[in-house]
Amino acid sequence: MDSGSTAPLVTWLGDDFTGSAAVMEVLQFAGLPSVLFTDIPSPALAARFAHCRGVGIASTARSRDREWMTENLPRLFDWLHRLGAPILHYKICSTFDSSPGSGSIGAAIEIGLQIRPADAVPLLTAAPQMRRYQAFGHLFAGMLDGVYRLDRHPVMTRHPVTPMTESDLLRHLVAQTSLPSALIDLEALGTDPQAALQAALTAGARILSIDSMEPVSEAAAGRLIWENRDALGLAAGSQGVEYALVRHWQDSGMIQPPPACPPAARCHQIAAASGSVSPVTARQLEWAGRNGFALLAFDAGAVCGSAEDLKAEEARLTAVAIAAAGLGQSPLVYSAAGNDSPEVAAFRQALARSGLDAHQANQRIGEALGRILDATLRTTGLRRAVISGGDTSGHAMRQLGLSALVATSPTIPGAPLCQAFGEGPHDGLEVALKGGQMGSEDYFGWIRDGGGNR
Repeated sequence: MDSGSTAPLVTWLGDDFTGSAAVMEVLQFAGLPSVLFTDIPSPALAARFAHCRGVGIASTARSRDREWMTENLPRLFDWLHRLGAPILHYKICSTFDSSPGSGSIGAAIEIGLQIRPADAVPLLTAAPQMRRYQAFGHLFAGMLDGVYRLDRHPVMTRHPVTPMTESDLLRHLVAQTSLPSALIDLEALGTDPQAALQAALTAGARILSIDSMEPVSEAAAGRLIWENRDALGLAAGSQGVEYALVRHWQDSGMIQPPPACPPAARCHQIAAASGSVSPVTARQLEWAGRNGFALLAFDAGAVCGSAEDLKAEEARLTAVAIAAAGLGQSPLVYSAAGNDSPEVAAFRQALARSGLDAHQANQRIGEALGRILDATLRTTGLRRAVISGGDTSGHAMRQLGLSALVATSPTIPGAPLCQAFGEGPHDGLEVALKGGQMGSEDYFGWIRDGGGNR
Protein backbone atom coordinates (compact mmCIF):
# COMPACT_ATOMS: atom_id res chain seq x y z
CA MET A 1 0.00 0.00 0.00
CA ASP A 2 1.36 3.44 -0.91
CA SER A 3 1.68 5.21 2.44
CA GLY A 4 1.91 8.56 0.66
CA SER A 5 -1.33 8.12 -1.26
CA THR A 6 -4.51 9.93 -0.27
CA ALA A 7 -6.87 8.02 -2.57
CA PRO A 8 -9.76 6.34 -0.73
CA LEU A 9 -9.28 2.67 0.12
CA VAL A 10 -12.83 2.09 1.29
CA THR A 11 -16.10 3.91 0.78
CA TRP A 12 -19.27 2.92 2.57
CA LEU A 13 -22.98 3.59 2.60
CA GLY A 14 -24.50 2.94 6.01
CA ASP A 15 -28.04 1.80 6.67
CA ASP A 16 -28.12 3.86 9.88
CA PHE A 17 -26.06 6.58 11.52
CA THR A 18 -24.59 4.70 14.48
CA GLY A 19 -23.31 1.86 12.32
CA SER A 20 -21.95 4.29 9.75
CA ALA A 21 -19.97 6.06 12.47
CA ALA A 22 -18.66 2.69 13.65
CA VAL A 23 -17.04 2.05 10.24
CA MET A 24 -15.37 5.45 10.38
CA GLU A 25 -14.10 4.62 13.87
CA VAL A 26 -12.39 1.40 12.74
CA LEU A 27 -10.52 3.13 9.94
CA GLN A 28 -9.74 6.37 11.79
CA PHE A 29 -8.28 4.63 14.83
CA ALA A 30 -6.25 2.34 12.56
CA GLY A 31 -4.45 5.44 11.32
CA LEU A 32 -6.46 5.89 8.12
CA PRO A 33 -8.10 9.36 8.10
CA SER A 34 -11.83 8.94 7.51
CA VAL A 35 -14.99 11.02 7.38
CA LEU A 36 -18.70 10.30 7.54
CA PHE A 37 -21.10 12.57 5.66
CA THR A 38 -24.79 12.82 6.48
CA ASP A 39 -25.65 13.18 2.77
CA ILE A 40 -23.81 13.80 -0.48
CA PRO A 41 -21.56 16.73 0.47
CA SER A 42 -21.17 19.98 -1.38
CA PRO A 43 -18.00 20.22 -3.48
CA ALA A 44 -16.54 22.62 -0.91
CA LEU A 45 -17.22 20.27 2.01
CA ALA A 46 -15.91 17.25 0.12
CA ALA A 47 -12.71 19.17 -0.67
CA ARG A 48 -12.09 19.71 3.08
CA PHE A 49 -11.80 15.94 3.44
CA ALA A 50 -10.05 15.09 0.17
CA HIS A 51 -7.18 13.53 2.14
CA CYS A 52 -9.38 10.83 3.69
CA ARG A 53 -8.68 7.15 2.98
CA GLY A 54 -12.18 6.21 4.13
CA VAL A 55 -15.31 8.10 3.05
CA GLY A 56 -18.85 7.20 4.06
CA ILE A 57 -22.43 8.42 3.84
CA ALA A 58 -25.00 7.62 6.51
CA SER A 59 -28.61 6.91 5.58
CA THR A 60 -31.77 5.78 7.34
CA ALA A 61 -32.27 2.77 5.06
CA ARG A 62 -32.52 0.33 7.97
CA SER A 63 -35.98 1.66 8.80
CA ARG A 64 -37.14 2.10 5.19
CA ASP A 65 -39.03 -0.07 2.71
CA ARG A 66 -37.82 -1.32 -0.68
CA GLU A 67 -39.57 1.49 -2.54
CA TRP A 68 -37.71 4.13 -0.52
CA MET A 69 -34.42 2.31 -1.01
CA THR A 70 -34.95 2.04 -4.78
CA GLU A 71 -35.63 5.76 -4.94
CA ASN A 72 -32.89 7.00 -2.61
CA LEU A 73 -29.93 4.62 -2.53
CA PRO A 74 -28.76 4.76 -6.19
CA ARG A 75 -27.56 8.37 -6.02
CA LEU A 76 -25.67 7.67 -2.78
CA PHE A 77 -24.07 4.51 -4.14
CA ASP A 78 -23.18 6.36 -7.36
CA TRP A 79 -21.44 9.26 -5.60
CA LEU A 80 -19.36 6.86 -3.51
CA HIS A 81 -18.61 4.61 -6.50
CA ARG A 82 -17.22 7.59 -8.42
CA LEU A 83 -14.60 8.16 -5.71
CA GLY A 84 -12.89 5.05 -7.09
CA ALA A 85 -12.10 3.16 -3.88
CA PRO A 86 -11.35 -0.55 -4.46
CA ILE A 87 -14.03 -1.53 -1.91
CA LEU A 88 -17.53 -0.04 -1.82
CA HIS A 89 -19.24 -1.31 1.32
CA TYR A 90 -22.96 -1.36 2.15
CA LYS A 91 -22.86 -1.23 5.94
CA ILE A 92 -25.52 -3.18 7.83
CA CYS A 93 -26.18 -3.75 11.51
CA SER A 94 -24.00 -6.39 13.18
CA THR A 95 -27.20 -8.14 14.29
CA PHE A 96 -28.50 -8.26 10.70
CA ASP A 97 -31.64 -6.21 11.50
CA SER A 98 -33.73 -6.49 8.34
CA SER A 99 -36.87 -7.82 6.74
CA PRO A 100 -38.41 -7.68 3.26
CA GLY A 101 -40.38 -4.60 4.32
CA SER A 102 -37.85 -2.79 6.50
CA GLY A 103 -34.17 -2.28 5.76
CA SER A 104 -33.97 -5.08 3.20
CA ILE A 105 -30.32 -6.08 2.87
CA GLY A 106 -31.17 -8.07 -0.23
CA ALA A 107 -32.69 -5.02 -1.90
CA ALA A 108 -29.65 -2.90 -1.04
CA ILE A 109 -27.27 -5.48 -2.52
CA GLU A 110 -29.29 -5.62 -5.73
CA ILE A 111 -29.25 -1.82 -6.00
CA GLY A 112 -25.53 -1.68 -5.24
CA LEU A 113 -24.73 -4.20 -7.96
CA GLN A 114 -26.42 -1.95 -10.50
CA ILE A 115 -23.93 0.80 -9.63
CA ARG A 116 -20.83 -1.28 -8.80
CA PRO A 117 -20.94 -4.55 -10.79
CA ALA A 118 -19.09 -7.41 -9.09
CA ASP A 119 -18.72 -11.13 -9.62
CA ALA A 120 -20.09 -11.61 -6.11
CA VAL A 121 -20.73 -9.65 -2.93
CA PRO A 122 -18.88 -10.77 0.23
CA LEU A 123 -21.22 -10.62 3.23
CA LEU A 124 -19.18 -10.25 6.43
CA THR A 125 -21.49 -9.57 9.37
CA ALA A 126 -19.44 -10.82 12.31
CA ALA A 127 -17.14 -8.49 14.22
CA PRO A 128 -15.39 -10.27 17.10
CA GLN A 129 -14.35 -6.91 18.59
CA MET A 130 -18.08 -6.24 19.02
CA ARG A 131 -18.77 -9.75 20.34
CA ARG A 132 -20.49 -10.62 17.07
CA TYR A 133 -19.46 -14.04 15.82
CA GLN A 134 -20.37 -16.16 12.80
CA ALA A 135 -19.75 -19.91 12.68
CA PHE A 136 -20.88 -22.09 9.77
CA GLY A 137 -23.28 -19.42 8.62
CA HIS A 138 -24.95 -18.77 11.98
CA LEU A 139 -24.63 -15.41 13.74
CA PHE A 140 -24.10 -15.04 17.49
CA ALA A 141 -24.22 -11.81 19.51
CA GLY A 142 -22.92 -11.05 22.98
CA MET A 143 -24.66 -9.26 25.83
CA LEU A 144 -23.53 -8.46 29.36
CA ASP A 145 -24.63 -11.91 30.55
CA GLY A 146 -23.29 -14.05 27.70
CA VAL A 147 -23.30 -14.84 23.99
CA TYR A 148 -26.52 -15.90 22.27
CA ARG A 149 -27.34 -17.38 18.89
CA LEU A 150 -29.28 -14.70 17.05
CA ASP A 151 -32.59 -16.56 17.08
CA ARG A 152 -32.25 -17.02 20.86
CA HIS A 153 -31.06 -13.50 21.61
CA PRO A 154 -33.11 -11.83 24.39
CA VAL A 155 -33.15 -8.46 22.61
CA MET A 156 -33.04 -9.26 18.90
CA THR A 157 -35.86 -11.80 19.06
CA ARG A 158 -38.01 -9.01 20.52
CA HIS A 159 -36.90 -6.16 18.27
CA PRO A 160 -39.95 -3.90 17.81
CA VAL A 161 -39.54 -3.64 14.01
CA THR A 162 -37.39 -6.54 12.80
CA PRO A 163 -37.50 -9.41 15.30
CA MET A 164 -34.90 -12.00 14.34
CA THR A 165 -36.11 -15.61 14.25
CA GLU A 166 -33.34 -17.10 12.07
CA SER A 167 -29.61 -17.22 12.84
CA ASP A 168 -28.55 -18.68 9.48
CA LEU A 169 -28.05 -15.41 7.63
CA LEU A 170 -28.40 -16.80 4.12
CA ARG A 171 -31.69 -18.45 5.09
CA HIS A 172 -32.86 -15.12 6.49
CA LEU A 173 -31.80 -13.39 3.27
CA VAL A 174 -33.84 -15.69 1.02
CA ALA A 175 -36.97 -13.64 1.78
CA GLN A 176 -35.22 -10.45 0.61
CA THR A 177 -33.50 -11.40 -2.65
CA SER A 178 -33.43 -14.13 -5.28
CA LEU A 179 -29.68 -13.77 -5.81
CA PRO A 180 -27.95 -17.16 -5.37
CA SER A 181 -25.62 -17.43 -2.40
CA ALA A 182 -22.91 -19.56 -0.83
CA LEU A 183 -21.06 -19.84 2.47
CA ILE A 184 -17.31 -19.62 3.02
CA ASP A 185 -17.07 -21.22 6.43
CA LEU A 186 -14.41 -21.57 9.11
CA GLU A 187 -13.05 -24.79 7.62
CA ALA A 188 -12.58 -23.14 4.24
CA LEU A 189 -10.99 -20.05 5.79
CA GLY A 190 -8.54 -22.24 7.69
CA THR A 191 -7.53 -24.39 4.72
CA ASP A 192 -7.95 -22.93 1.22
CA PRO A 193 -10.32 -19.94 1.13
CA GLN A 194 -9.30 -19.03 -2.42
CA ALA A 195 -10.40 -22.44 -3.67
CA ALA A 196 -13.68 -22.09 -1.79
CA LEU A 197 -14.21 -18.68 -3.39
CA GLN A 198 -13.54 -20.00 -6.89
CA ALA A 199 -15.88 -22.94 -6.34
CA ALA A 200 -18.64 -20.61 -5.16
CA LEU A 201 -18.18 -18.28 -8.13
CA THR A 202 -18.14 -21.21 -10.55
CA ALA A 203 -21.41 -22.42 -9.04
CA GLY A 204 -22.95 -19.00 -9.73
CA ALA A 205 -23.09 -17.56 -6.20
CA ARG A 206 -23.60 -13.79 -6.10
CA ILE A 207 -23.64 -13.37 -2.30
CA LEU A 208 -20.88 -14.97 -0.20
CA SER A 209 -21.51 -15.19 3.53
CA ILE A 210 -18.13 -15.35 5.31
CA ASP A 211 -17.55 -16.71 8.82
CA SER A 212 -15.41 -14.86 11.38
CA MET A 213 -14.76 -15.83 14.98
CA GLU A 214 -11.34 -14.54 16.13
CA PRO A 215 -8.18 -12.87 14.79
CA VAL A 216 -7.08 -15.74 12.53
CA SER A 217 -10.38 -16.20 10.71
CA GLU A 218 -10.92 -12.44 10.67
CA ALA A 219 -7.56 -11.88 8.97
CA ALA A 220 -8.31 -14.67 6.49
CA ALA A 221 -11.62 -13.01 5.60
CA GLY A 222 -9.93 -9.64 5.16
CA ARG A 223 -7.22 -11.13 2.97
CA LEU A 224 -9.77 -12.94 0.80
CA ILE A 225 -11.74 -9.74 0.19
CA TRP A 226 -8.70 -7.54 -0.42
CA GLU A 227 -6.78 -9.89 -2.69
CA ASN A 228 -9.92 -10.43 -4.79
CA ARG A 229 -11.06 -6.80 -4.76
CA ASP A 230 -11.31 -6.65 -8.55
CA ALA A 231 -14.00 -9.36 -8.43
CA LEU A 232 -15.47 -8.51 -5.01
CA GLY A 233 -15.51 -4.72 -5.20
CA LEU A 234 -18.95 -4.41 -3.63
CA ALA A 235 -19.17 -5.73 -0.08
CA ALA A 236 -21.97 -5.94 2.47
CA GLY A 237 -21.71 -6.41 6.19
CA SER A 238 -21.05 -4.74 9.50
CA GLN A 239 -17.92 -2.84 10.47
CA GLY A 240 -16.50 -6.35 10.55
CA VAL A 241 -15.57 -5.71 6.90
CA GLU A 242 -13.21 -2.92 7.97
CA TYR A 243 -11.97 -4.79 11.04
CA ALA A 244 -11.03 -7.70 8.76
CA LEU A 245 -9.35 -5.49 6.17
CA VAL A 246 -7.38 -3.61 8.84
CA ARG A 247 -6.34 -6.91 10.46
CA HIS A 248 -5.02 -8.16 7.10
CA TRP A 249 -3.32 -4.86 6.26
CA GLN A 250 -1.55 -4.82 9.64
CA ASP A 251 -0.61 -8.51 9.58
CA SER A 252 0.87 -8.13 6.10
CA GLY A 253 2.75 -4.93 6.96
CA MET A 254 0.72 -2.75 4.60
CA ILE A 255 -0.07 -0.40 7.51
CA GLN A 256 1.42 -0.09 10.98
CA PRO A 257 -0.61 -0.06 14.21
CA PRO A 258 -1.05 3.59 15.26
CA PRO A 259 -0.38 4.97 18.75
CA ALA A 260 -3.23 4.96 21.27
CA CYS A 261 -5.74 7.77 20.84
CA PRO A 262 -6.00 10.06 23.89
CA PRO A 263 -9.37 10.89 25.48
CA ALA A 264 -11.07 14.25 25.10
CA ALA A 265 -11.29 16.65 28.02
CA ARG A 266 -13.85 15.97 30.75
CA CYS A 267 -17.06 18.01 30.61
CA HIS A 268 -19.05 18.99 33.68
CA GLN A 269 -22.29 18.66 31.70
CA ILE A 270 -23.53 17.18 28.43
CA ALA A 271 -26.94 16.79 26.79
CA ALA A 272 -28.37 13.50 25.60
CA ALA A 273 -31.38 11.99 23.85
CA SER A 274 -32.44 8.35 23.66
CA GLY A 275 -35.06 6.68 21.51
CA SER A 276 -33.98 3.09 22.19
CA VAL A 277 -36.15 0.47 23.89
CA SER A 278 -33.22 -1.90 24.46
CA PRO A 279 -32.71 -3.26 28.00
CA VAL A 280 -29.03 -2.32 27.60
CA THR A 281 -30.04 1.32 27.20
CA ALA A 282 -32.49 0.95 30.09
CA ARG A 283 -29.62 -0.01 32.39
CA GLN A 284 -27.58 2.91 31.08
CA LEU A 285 -30.45 5.28 31.81
CA GLU A 286 -30.73 3.92 35.34
CA TRP A 287 -27.00 4.49 35.91
CA ALA A 288 -27.21 8.00 34.46
CA GLY A 289 -30.07 8.92 36.77
CA ARG A 290 -27.88 8.08 39.77
CA ASN A 291 -24.86 9.96 38.45
CA GLY A 292 -25.66 13.56 37.64
CA PHE A 293 -28.08 13.19 34.73
CA ALA A 294 -31.65 14.49 34.80
CA LEU A 295 -33.85 11.77 33.26
CA LEU A 296 -36.65 13.49 31.35
CA ALA A 297 -39.38 11.29 29.88
CA PHE A 298 -40.72 12.26 26.46
CA ASP A 299 -44.35 11.27 25.90
CA ALA A 300 -43.91 9.36 22.65
CA GLY A 301 -47.67 9.11 22.28
CA ALA A 302 -47.63 12.79 21.33
CA VAL A 303 -46.34 11.85 17.86
CA CYS A 304 -49.62 10.02 17.29
CA GLY A 305 -51.74 13.10 17.94
CA SER A 306 -52.00 16.54 16.40
CA ALA A 307 -49.10 18.72 15.37
CA GLU A 308 -50.05 21.07 18.21
CA ASP A 309 -49.84 18.24 20.75
CA LEU A 310 -46.37 17.30 19.56
CA LYS A 311 -45.18 20.89 19.52
CA ALA A 312 -46.41 21.37 23.08
CA GLU A 313 -44.62 18.22 24.30
CA GLU A 314 -41.40 19.33 22.63
CA ALA A 315 -41.69 22.78 24.23
CA ARG A 316 -42.34 21.22 27.65
CA LEU A 317 -39.32 18.91 27.46
CA THR A 318 -37.07 21.63 26.10
CA ALA A 319 -37.95 23.92 29.00
CA VAL A 320 -37.39 21.15 31.55
CA ALA A 321 -34.07 20.20 29.93
CA ILE A 322 -32.85 23.80 29.98
CA ALA A 323 -33.89 24.14 33.62
CA ALA A 324 -32.05 20.94 34.54
CA ALA A 325 -28.91 22.23 32.85
CA GLY A 326 -29.27 25.44 34.83
CA LEU A 327 -29.14 23.37 38.02
CA GLY A 328 -25.86 21.80 36.95
CA GLN A 329 -27.32 18.51 35.73
CA SER A 330 -26.88 16.84 32.34
CA PRO A 331 -30.33 16.67 30.68
CA LEU A 332 -31.14 13.26 29.15
CA VAL A 333 -34.44 13.11 27.28
CA TYR A 334 -35.67 9.56 26.64
CA SER A 335 -38.73 7.99 25.05
CA ALA A 336 -38.60 4.62 26.87
CA ALA A 337 -36.70 2.79 29.59
CA GLY A 338 -36.75 -0.71 28.12
CA ASN A 339 -39.20 -2.66 25.98
CA ASP A 340 -41.35 -3.56 29.00
CA SER A 341 -41.54 -0.02 30.36
CA PRO A 342 -44.87 1.80 30.87
CA GLU A 343 -43.79 4.33 28.24
CA VAL A 344 -43.74 1.63 25.55
CA ALA A 345 -47.15 0.28 26.54
CA ALA A 346 -48.65 3.78 26.48
CA PHE A 347 -47.08 4.51 23.09
CA ARG A 348 -48.44 1.30 21.58
CA GLN A 349 -51.93 2.14 22.79
CA ALA A 350 -51.68 5.64 21.30
CA LEU A 351 -50.34 4.21 18.05
CA ALA A 352 -53.19 1.70 17.80
CA ARG A 353 -55.77 4.44 18.35
CA SER A 354 -54.19 6.73 15.76
CA GLY A 355 -53.88 4.26 12.89
CA LEU A 356 -50.46 5.79 12.17
CA ASP A 357 -47.81 3.63 10.51
CA ALA A 358 -45.23 2.44 13.05
CA HIS A 359 -42.28 3.44 10.85
CA GLN A 360 -43.65 6.95 10.50
CA ALA A 361 -44.28 7.18 14.23
CA ASN A 362 -40.72 6.09 15.04
CA GLN A 363 -39.36 8.64 12.60
CA ARG A 364 -41.41 11.35 14.31
CA ILE A 365 -40.01 10.31 17.69
CA GLY A 366 -36.45 10.59 16.43
CA GLU A 367 -37.10 13.95 14.81
CA ALA A 368 -38.80 15.29 17.94
CA LEU A 369 -35.90 14.19 20.14
CA GLY A 370 -33.56 15.88 17.68
CA ARG A 371 -35.47 19.16 17.86
CA ILE A 372 -35.46 19.04 21.66
CA LEU A 373 -31.72 18.37 21.67
CA ASP A 374 -31.15 21.15 19.13
CA ALA A 375 -33.02 23.73 21.21
CA THR A 376 -31.39 22.58 24.44
CA LEU A 377 -27.88 22.86 22.99
CA ARG A 378 -28.59 26.26 21.45
CA THR A 379 -29.94 27.73 24.69
CA THR A 380 -27.54 26.19 27.20
CA GLY A 381 -24.37 26.41 25.15
CA LEU A 382 -23.47 22.79 25.95
CA ARG A 383 -20.98 21.45 23.39
CA ARG A 384 -21.07 17.69 23.89
CA ALA A 385 -24.01 15.36 23.26
CA VAL A 386 -25.04 11.72 23.01
CA ILE A 387 -27.79 10.26 20.84
CA SER A 388 -28.80 6.68 21.67
CA GLY A 389 -30.60 4.43 19.20
CA GLY A 390 -29.64 3.51 15.66
CA ASP A 391 -32.78 4.77 13.94
CA THR A 392 -33.13 7.65 16.40
CA SER A 393 -29.61 8.87 15.66
CA GLY A 394 -30.31 9.31 11.96
CA HIS A 395 -33.54 11.21 12.39
CA ALA A 396 -32.22 13.31 15.28
CA MET A 397 -28.92 14.17 13.62
CA ARG A 398 -30.69 15.73 10.66
CA GLN A 399 -32.42 18.16 13.05
CA LEU A 400 -29.01 19.44 14.20
CA GLY A 401 -27.98 20.58 10.72
CA LEU A 402 -24.73 18.62 10.75
CA SER A 403 -23.04 17.52 7.54
CA ALA A 404 -19.96 15.51 8.57
CA LEU A 405 -18.43 13.59 11.47
CA VAL A 406 -14.86 12.61 12.31
CA ALA A 407 -14.10 10.16 15.14
CA THR A 408 -11.87 11.68 17.83
CA SER A 409 -11.91 9.49 20.96
CA PRO A 410 -12.75 5.79 21.38
CA THR A 411 -15.07 4.26 23.95
CA ILE A 412 -16.48 0.80 23.40
CA PRO A 413 -16.06 -0.41 19.80
CA GLY A 414 -18.78 1.10 17.63
CA ALA A 415 -19.66 4.23 19.60
CA PRO A 416 -16.81 6.78 19.50
CA LEU A 417 -16.89 10.41 20.44
CA CYS A 418 -16.86 12.47 17.24
CA GLN A 419 -16.41 16.04 16.11
CA ALA A 420 -19.26 17.32 13.96
CA PHE A 421 -19.13 19.80 11.11
CA GLY A 422 -21.95 21.94 9.75
CA GLU A 423 -22.88 25.44 8.69
CA GLY A 424 -25.11 26.15 11.71
CA PRO A 425 -24.51 26.81 15.40
CA HIS A 426 -23.54 23.19 16.11
CA ASP A 427 -20.39 23.27 13.98
CA GLY A 428 -17.65 21.75 16.11
CA LEU A 429 -20.07 19.95 18.43
CA GLU A 430 -18.72 16.81 20.09
CA VAL A 431 -21.28 14.04 19.63
CA ALA A 432 -21.44 10.30 20.21
CA LEU A 433 -23.94 8.10 18.38
CA LYS A 434 -24.72 4.85 20.16
CA GLY A 435 -26.75 1.86 19.05
CA GLY A 436 -29.37 0.84 21.58
CA GLN A 437 -27.70 -2.46 22.45
CA MET A 438 -24.22 -1.02 22.75
CA GLY A 439 -22.10 0.36 25.53
CA SER A 440 -21.19 -0.14 29.15
CA GLU A 441 -23.61 0.64 31.95
CA ASP A 442 -21.84 3.96 32.56
CA TYR A 443 -21.65 4.92 28.86
CA PHE A 444 -23.27 8.35 29.25
CA GLY A 445 -20.82 9.18 32.03
CA TRP A 446 -17.93 7.84 29.98
CA ILE A 447 -18.75 10.32 27.22
CA ARG A 448 -19.10 13.12 29.78
CA ASP A 449 -15.61 12.20 31.00
CA GLY A 450 -14.18 12.40 27.47
CA GLY A 451 -14.15 8.77 26.39
CA GLY A 452 -10.81 7.11 25.80
CA ASN A 453 -9.66 3.51 26.04
CA ARG A 454 -9.95 1.70 29.35
